[in-house]
Amino acid sequence: MASSDAEDRTMKVGIAIAIMAILLVACEQTSTSLQPIPGSITYGGQPRTKLTKAPIGSQVPHHFTDQWGDDVYETYIIQPDRSLKLTDRRIVEQNF
Repeated sequence: MASSDAEDRTMKVGIAIAIMAILLVACEQTSTSLQPIPGSITYGGQPRTKLTKAPIGSQVPHHFTDQWGDDVYETYIIQPDRSLKLTDRRIVEQNF
């Protein structure tokens, strides 16, 4: 009977690990990242010029008006390869 108990524990641990792995993959797949919109710095790809003087990890603010006349405020972070990662967007709707 001792081997049956050991097998049961092993199976339970294996199932628990499998469930955790599935949940981890699901979390990674459901995390949403902001996508550039018309007016974003990275809309259509990364900018051609590199930010060589700004420190890696620094924030780059960007403000523009979208096609509906709303103010859009975005924040980018400079990545180690000098690309920009869009990390935040706030849209202030204009009430006319």
